[in-house]
Amino acid sequence: MNQRQLFLQHVAQTSANPLALEIVKAEASRLWDVYGNTYIDLIAGISVCNIGHRHPRVVEAIKKQADQYLHLLVYGELVETPQVAYAQLLVQHLPAGLNSVYFTNSGAEAVEGAMKLSKRVTGRTEIIAFNRSYHGSTQGALSIIGDEYWRNAYRPLLPGIVHAEYNDMRSIDLITDKTACVIAETVQAERGIYKPSTGWMQALRQKCTATGTLLVLDEIQAGFGRTGSLWAFGQYGIVPDMLLLGKALGGGLPLGAFIADKTLMWHLTDNPVLGHITTFGGHPLSCAAGLAAMQVLLEEDMTAQVHRKEKLFLDNLRHPSIKAIRSAGLLIAIAFESFEINKKIIDRCIATGVLTDWFLFAPQCLRIAPPLNITDEEIKQACLIINNAVEAVTNNK
Repeated sequence: MNQRQLFLQHVAQTSANPLALEIVKAEASRLWDVYGNTYIDLIAGISVCNIGHRHPRVVEAIKKQADQYLHLLVYGELVETPQVAYAQLLVQHLPAGLNSVYFTNSGAEAVEGAMKLSKRVTGRTEIIAFNRSYHGSTQGALSIIGDEYWRNAYRPLLPGIVHAEYNDMRSIDLITDKTACVIAETVQAERGIYKPSTGWMQALRQKCTATGTLLVLDEIQAGFGRTGSLWAFGQYGIVPDMLLLGKALGGGLPLGAFIADKTLMWHLTDNPVLGHITTFGGHPLSCAAGLAAMQVLLEEDMTAQVHRKEKLFLDNLRHPSIKAIRSAGLLIAIAFESFEINKKIIDRCIATGVLTDWFLFAPQCLRIAPPLNITDEEIKQACLIINNAVEAVTNNK
């Protein structure tokens, strides 16, 4: 059997018709398959590869750390230089109240840790989340994601979860002194890129403060410059009690984190001791890669180019069949009439050299979330391919 057949036979599948592209090389914003075809990557591993694939600084950091040590002991017991250095860099670029980093294996695990810590700190059990928000597929994270289609098959899930409407002032009234935390995406990604109003975000912050509720912001997709600022919450003039990170955090390797004030995080050390533990969270190789990636992001000032590149996409994506375009920096959703049309356009894009996808809660929308260092020429070329795909599909060519 060839590699594709072996993949279908032995690797667990989560969709009936996986893309099954056999990629043999990735660099910057380009992918190459086993047949020599080249693709402009507009997914970036779902916002993982913010500084592009295989940045030389990241590759070098991985090699250097591999020559020193890999796994040593369960997280939190030994002083591991990559963890310490990365935690220090992160908190240096965060508000003072976000000064203690708990590294996990993934964004979903960061969500789980934040939920546990919120209950432990407040002594409360109610959690408010929002419809059409995505936070992961583990059972706790699944309990709070905002779509019954994904939740229903795995019930019973966690009790005490309230799902409210995002960016709706009526949702603010649901927060009471019984609420342990409110968990919200700073920008709803899988809904097809929805940004909240500044007034709503500030009201959310004020009500959480007034009721002693922890505000947890999920920037697993929106963080690390993708929306045009290092952290999306900075655009709303608020600071969360906890920040959730993942995806781009590891520079291409598995890594997540929940970040809070040390006074909150200290609750995990007692009653019970080892209140949250992980074997591989904060793996030294992942932290070394993530540290190098964040240094590159800062030193090359990639964030400063995001809004200009966003505009370049918006200026070059033009077709009467496009129903709407929503964007938050280099998180962009192109809405079409239906999923069926969108899927045909996606397939046509892939066949002609652009890798793109759809959104979980907005299947009629085409995803654009490329590496932040995608070139202007690649943006123009990608837009031309998308426009041609739309024309071909909508005119049945």
